[in-house]
Amino acid sequence: MKQALIILVIPAVALAAFPGWASLVDHVDPFIGTGGHGHTFPGPTLPFGMVQLSPDTRLEGWDGCSVYHYSDTAVFGFSHTHLSGTGVGDYGDILLMPVTGEPLLENGYPDRVDEGYGSRFRKETEKAEAGWYAVHLDDYDVAIELTATPRTGLHRYVFPAGKPAHVIIDLTHRDELLDVDLTVPDDRTVAGFRRSAAWARDQMVHFRAAFSRPFTASKIITDDIGRPLKAVLSFGDKGGDLLVQVGISAVDDAGARGNLEAEWADFDFTATRARARAAWSAALDRFEVDGADDADLTVLATALYHSFIAPNLFSDADGRYRGMDFQTHTAEDRDHFTVFSLWDTYRATHPLFTLVERDRTQDLVATMLAQYDQGGRLPVWELAANETDCMIGYHSVSVIADAYLKGIMTGGEDHALDAMISSAKRDHFGLDAYKRDGFISADLESESVSKTLEYAYDDLCIARMAAMTGRMDEFDTFSRRSLAWRHLYDPATGCFRPRINGQWLKPYDPRRVDNHHTEANGWQYRFAAPHDLQAHIQVCGGDGPFLAALDSLFTVESATTGRDQPDITGRIGQYAHGNEPSHHVAWLYHGAGRPQRSADRIGHILEDFYTPEPDGLIGNEDCGQMSSWYLLAAYGLYDIAPSSRQWLIIPPLHERMSMRFEDGAQFTTRREGSGAVESVTWNGKPLSRSFLWHHEVAEGGELVFYLGKEGDWGKALEDRPPSSARLGDIIPAPWADAPAQRFRGRMKVALGVDDPRAEIRWTDDPQVDPHLGIVYDKPITIAATTTLRFVAMKHPLEPSPVVAATFTALPEDWSVTLGAEPNPQYTAGGPDALIDGVRGPEDWRRGGWHGYEGKDFSLTLDLGEARPVARAGASFLQDVRSWIVMPQELLVETSRDGRTFSPAGRVGHDVAVEDYGVILRDLTVELDGAPVRALRFTATGSGPMPPWHPGAGGASFIFVDELIVE
Repeated sequence: MKQALIILVIPAVALAAFPGWASLVDHVDPFIGTGGHGHTFPGPTLPFGMVQLSPDTRLEGWDGCSVYHYSDTAVFGFSHTHLSGTGVGDYGDILLMPVTGEPLLENGYPDRVDEGYGSRFRKETEKAEAGWYAVHLDDYDVAIELTATPRTGLHRYVFPAGKPAHVIIDLTHRDELLDVDLTVPDDRTVAGFRRSAAWARDQMVHFRAAFSRPFTASKIITDDIGRPLKAVLSFGDKGGDLLVQVGISAVDDAGARGNLEAEWADFDFTATRARARAAWSAALDRFEVDGADDADLTVLATALYHSFIAPNLFSDADGRYRGMDFQTHTAEDRDHFTVFSLWDTYRATHPLFTLVERDRTQDLVATMLAQYDQGGRLPVWELAANETDCMIGYHSVSVIADAYLKGIMTGGEDHALDAMISSAKRDHFGLDAYKRDGFISADLESESVSKTLEYAYDDLCIARMAAMTGRMDEFDTFSRRSLAWRHLYDPATGCFRPRINGQWLKPYDPRRVDNHHTEANGWQYRFAAPHDLQAHIQVCGGDGPFLAALDSLFTVESATTGRDQPDITGRIGQYAHGNEPSHHVAWLYHGAGRPQRSADRIGHILEDFYTPEPDGLIGNEDCGQMSSWYLLAAYGLYDIAPSSRQWLIIPPLHERMSMRFEDGAQFTTRREGSGAVESVTWNGKPLSRSFLWHHEVAEGGELVFYLGKEGDWGKALEDRPPSSARLGDIIPAPWADAPAQRFRGRMKVALGVDDPRAEIRWTDDPQVDPHLGIVYDKPITIAATTTLRFVAMKHPLEPSPVVAATFTALPEDWSVTLGAEPNPQYTAGGPDALIDGVRGPEDWRRGGWHGYEGKDFSLTLDLGEARPVARAGASFLQDVRSWIVMPQELLVETSRDGRTFSPAGRVGHDVAVEDYGVILRDLTVELDGAPVRALRFTATGSGPMPPWHPGAGGASFIFVDELIVE
């Protein structure tokens, strides 16, 4: 192996940033977050490194997302890529496993360790520090140590004497294998690649592994078509040290080899470990804390460590990387990155980077724009050059706007804005309805509340960027779009409430976790308009009602209803710190002039939800967001709507806390005394406002909180964080209010709008413009299937969006009697939905389907009188990814008198439970046309989910809509 100097420069000033202070790196505990549902990994990586070399103990399941869980006591190898705290699993690439004796070729997971190459270990032998991990494999008596460079992993194995030593390389590990190669160029080198599919649908990892001593034999194991899948490398029985350094690349073998050469460690494990530690010292020793005990320092240091793991370096030492078009590109004078968990990290992690990682922020934004150039889209949740489309929004625009507006990025503003606007002008994920109607209705798109609110925030980021570049037409467009939250604000409940068919969703329970919100419920999205905070306070009725509503979030019963959502953890009332939609909420008291209440709530969260234990994170780490929130809150800083350039402030968690920036400036915050905030100074001068501008923090200075009896700090309107610039107001969308969407006979429909001075006009004629329709003054009576279109108007504002509501007249004498009750989340508004002539949509999350969990579906349809029926049946849906499976069969029975039934026929189908994707199928029985008074339908469920399914053993669902009677 050609030797080269490792490219790792540690500035001397960073190593001695605070003379006399113990390095925070001494307090990092990589095991924090590896238990509970934190989903972190304990193995070595460098700040933002390409390699995450870590043990693989949990190969499947939600708590195996990082391929490790602290509670496990068996390990199945050591792989070179891992995700930090995600809620979906992937990675675990290029697995090596040292063994002794006769090597076995299967891993033995999960509970057949004796029959595979996995090994048990004792927790007391497992150790980890920043940049280093160690464990003892009890089944083989092999001592393991791991460390890393940015693009390589370095293993050290100590084998016992007298036992044949081997290293297994398994490229079939964990994910579906699309393509593979494995070669042995010489007796010290193994090379190859693995192309796999999991969360990232097409991931490529090339590798080259160099061993410190020659293997005495090598064996390649192939599959039945000759593909090399695994290697067994033998090293004799003399025991002792064996080191292997593995370089990886997403580009090609030359990239893997080049990375190995550029960061060649010469098998000096001690020096490599020291360099890894120095890299972490350089990252962490920019932060200083006074007045914290060892436990607090461990929590803080590990929060920094977790914040600086991702995004991950994706460009090779020569600058090449795999682009979103799967072609090879070169990053000129910058690094290229991957793993953008933007729904999470736009909130705190990227804002943190705008303070302490400004150079890297430039590279991250340049990466996003390159991904747009190559793939046609800015990233949503990018992983290994694959867009996963996980989560919602287009939050890359937040990160890009924040960097430009803070002056970190300069040049290319118009191109960046074009890329941002491109994301906002697409027609997927409800954006078509959002652009057309001003909001998203629940019957048009799932997670409609969350998407509307988050699109609105993203649009304000675009508006701010447009204003900066002088493109005022776009500023006007996106400023108005950013007010979309007004269309979902329900004055009766004070919540952002789902709208469906022109009406408010009924019944409505803000505690319900459902398909109208993203990993949350109505309570957790009740305050999701932080970008327009002062306007939100006003529509709530002013400071008093807003504060009361905010208090109630933290004091109501914490139980949720609806589906079980494991992400909703760390609850104080309905506040849920374990997931991101709540992360800004405790800071909102600032907007109503009560920053002390923010400080009190945040202090509770800091103290109760972050501990120095393996389960010390209250939810998923989410690629640094959970820890970055802690770090900023501990320093008493937070931006509730990034790109605002405002940092809300509260007293620091500890007596004195400082952070040093790349340009040498230092921000220090401290508190004197105890109790509430009496007064505040900034650089020695009184500060009455409850926020600092970004340039003030970034230029450095000292912020001092004097504590005692609560004063007037931050209470005056002019001292509160200001709302965004906006172009006037809008008229919110009006709504219809009717007893039901389906009716018999006659029904009255009322119309309303959250503006007492607005006039509503309506029409039931498709040829009439509703703006020229009838002035609404009383409820409208309908007697047939009717579509009402209506609009609210108030001079001089633009009219509201036009809203449509369709009410379906049902057959007078038809009636449905359910034999089994559907899951409360999937009732489609009642039994009549099965006979309203409206088919459930392919996207079942939008509603319209009856869902039966773990039970058969049965009902009786009474036609009121005997009628000839030639065909009868029902439409069913399968989405096995979501536990929805076709019934085994449908039995149709008929009755001439409505009391005595006889079988008319059974029908099955050819849809396999293994068929992924969404499948719709009509199951019908041909009848003889004889008169029938009633029909009975019974669909037999398929039973528990099969063993191969992630939900193996869990109850499956039957989804049905509509009944077919001809």
